[in-house]
Amino acid sequence: MGLHFHRNPDGTTTGRNDANGFTVTHAEEEEVKRQLYEDAGWEYTPPPPTVPPGFHRFALVHDAFGTAGFGDEQYAGLRARPPEGCVPVDWGGLALKCERPGKTLLDAVAGTVAEVRREHGLVMNSLGVGKPQEWFDADTRDGYAAEIVAHLLLMAAHRARLLGYGRKDLVRLLDASGIE
Repeated sequence: MGLHFHRNPDGTTTGRNDANGFTVTHAEEEEVKRQLYEDAGWEYTPPPPTVPPGFHRFALVHDAFGTAGFGDEQYAGLRARPPEGCVPVDWGGLALKCERPGKTLLDAVAGTVAEVRREHGLVMNSLGVGKPQEWFDADTRDGYAAEIVAHLLLMAAHRARLLGYGRKDLVRLLDASGIE
């Protein structure tokens, strides 16, 4: 089953449940999400209050592919001394729920990943995005679409390292893509 959302030229949002064809259009995006979740039989949780200007909310996950749980000894220091603005949570492994400063979401994520690596020796390799293919319109630079981009980049860097690829290999691939 897939839920798809689209921002219309008139400012409304349309959502569709592919499983049964249920479609709804509304001026408020959250109302569309609420109705689609209800239709799908899923629990809807309204979003938390917005973060202050210059801050971004995101989760970082150390995805050890099921080999390390939240209580694993390698996470002891990070659980005791997480980066400022982050709280350790148990998502079957170690995750951090963060509200951190940055010019953009990617800037805030990068700074947090670097701090965790420097202070604790762990590379946080995921943002916990469960279905990155469920793309929401990229209407803002720091919204959910940016979380998906950060998630895919961290996941790709981690998996490339496991395969023996290094930074230069990844940069060469990005350069070849033509991204400016």
